[in-house]
Amino acid sequence: MMSEDAGQMLVMYDDPSDQRSLSLDETSSTEESPDETRLSLETAADSVPYIGQRFATHDAAYEFYSEYAKRCGFSIRRHRTEGKDGVGKGLTRRYFVCHRAGNTPVKTLNDSKPQRNRKSSRCGCQAYLRISKVTDLGPAEWRVTGFVNHHNHELLEPNQVRFLPAYRTISEADKNRILMFAKTGISVQQMMRLMELEKCVEPGYLPFTEKDVRNLLQSFRKSDQEDESIDLLRMCRNNKDKDPNFKFEYTLDSNNRLDNIAWSYASSVQSYEIYGDAVVFDTTHRLTAFDMPLGIWVGVNNYGMPCFFGCVLLREENSRSFSWALKAFLGFMNGKAPQTILTDQNMCLKEAIAIEMPSTKHALCIWMIVAKFPSWFNAVLGERYNEWKAEFYRLYNLESIEDFELGWRDMVDFFGLHANRHIANLFALRTLWALPYLRSHFFAGMTTTGHSKAINSFIQRFLSAQTRLAQFVEQVAVAVDFKDQAAEQQTMQQNLQNICLKTGAPMESHAASVLTPFAFSKLQEQLVLAAHYASFQMDDGFLVRHHTKLEGGRKVYWVPREGIISCSCHQFEFSGILCRHALRVLSTGNCFQIPDRYLPLRWRRISTLPAKLLQSSSSDHTERIQLLQSMVSTLVTESAKSKERLDIATEEVSILLSRIREQPVASQGARDISPIHRNL
Repeated sequence: MMSEDAGQMLVMYDDPSDQRSLSLDETSSTEESPDETRLSLETAADSVPYIGQRFATHDAAYEFYSEYAKRCGFSIRRHRTEGKDGVGKGLTRRYFVCHRAGNTPVKTLNDSKPQRNRKSSRCGCQAYLRISKVTDLGPAEWRVTGFVNHHNHELLEPNQVRFLPAYRTISEADKNRILMFAKTGISVQQMMRLMELEKCVEPGYLPFTEKDVRNLLQSFRKSDQEDESIDLLRMCRNNKDKDPNFKFEYTLDSNNRLDNIAWSYASSVQSYEIYGDAVVFDTTHRLTAFDMPLGIWVGVNNYGMPCFFGCVLLREENSRSFSWALKAFLGFMNGKAPQTILTDQNMCLKEAIAIEMPSTKHALCIWMIVAKFPSWFNAVLGERYNEWKAEFYRLYNLESIEDFELGWRDMVDFFGLHANRHIANLFALRTLWALPYLRSHFFAGMTTTGHSKAINSFIQRFLSAQTRLAQFVEQVAVAVDFKDQAAEQQTMQQNLQNICLKTGAPMESHAASVLTPFAFSKLQEQLVLAAHYASFQMDDGFLVRHHTKLEGGRKVYWVPREGIISCSCHQFEFSGILCRHALRVLSTGNCFQIPDRYLPLRWRRISTLPAKLLQSSSSDHTERIQLLQSMVSTLVTESAKSKERLDIATEEVSILLSRIREQPVASQGARDISPIHRNL
């Protein structure tokens, strides 16, 4: 829609004495007589340009026309000048045109240089203001000799015109503030909110946008980008020299500059060997100071605590970059792909996973989806938002696919969300996030809110103090070391806690001796609930349901000779913990120990891992040291439980220490590590 001022001015003005064409290609004009002009007074009544209007400088004329354009709903640019300084009258005429004047020239395609497919806003608009220099009557001044205010496009509303590039500016003070924020590691979005609060403006009403801030940070980064990249690679090579098990890969662009880089630590590779069955690949963060997408691979260990697997910095977020990142990660982990991987909703990443990890089940992190709900549905649903959210969670936790799809349709009808694009998109992707479609796959409990908070807290630890790019690798290493130490302390605290048996069943005491306190607490919950269920033997298995229910239930299949049991609720497949239904059938069948296959290695105490796994993990000197540290930690934990245990441990360790000191000190035998790959 055109503004009121513009609607009244859809006409052409020109100096009566200048009888030439109004085309922007016209290069000459006749100046008006002094009687036909008057000096411009910058008042509301004098806010529309007119023939004969006078300005002291051409910059003053530009500022006046720019302000007028802003009120009317467009912006302007300097188009053409006539005359040259030092020749004749010097600069004698200037044209200021609408920002949509002219047409975009056709670019010559260059196969060696990527082309940006950007749509031009230019549409041949003929609106302009022409000023001419006059020196006849004393000091030089500039007069308006031509004015066309007819646009061949719609003009913008006041709340839209401020987004035009000409009116988006970042002052020097704001630039300094943004740089200070960037060094603290906060996101661009957080910077915008803080500056809105500081300036007391409504959200979205700063004189610049998030894109402008990102471009500013990009321009600062370009100034020392090469030095930063060199320092980063040098630091990675130094880490490799100090620790042969430190792994990193990188790519260079056509100008031999750093493009992507990924890295992992020796402890991360060791953890992945046992706990790499389920992985979160979080790509929702950016290295703010350098505006680089950041990807982090995280898992959960046997004590339910986050463990770091790897990190990647990318130049672009596209399928090619994500494919490279996944290849690098698999290379770090000796080609072992996870059973499942959780990510944000990113189609490029989805395509890359399908190509690089075809056997891995890909799912979307529910907590990343839920985090977007307020912006998606708060305004739409208003007071019904919390009611809708509760219904969403109910549907999300259902077991039956049929119940989910019927319930989803009822929910859409009840809340009137048929035309909502977010609801339509969620339903289209339901097989990637809704539990009824995912329960037959193992996720190590990482779909729960508790795990999501722990993982986010861990990630924020090394995002909270970003400085130079080269230092980021060290910041991650410090955060990983801190987390490892904290995990050891929490592990010891868990082990020191006296486990309280609640059922007295032999299965419970057996599980308590094998599983970590974290995993045992999950199993114990199911054992307690199992006592409230009844089991009925059928021709093809068992039907198990709550003792208060007369219908429904879960189907359990048990083959005692082979030690195989499964339930239609798929809890074991999903979490690695047997469900109450299966435990009820085992109890009814006089089974006093949980079959070994249903006490997964990833949930066991370190000291209960099979000798074969310990030997395979001990092939490397550094890994053997780390394993020994874990065994010593377990020894201290177990010994502290009674005076008798402590006496035995002290005596035996003294003997063992004497034997060790008698052995000669040999050189460290570390296996060779394959060289760093450069993927150009």
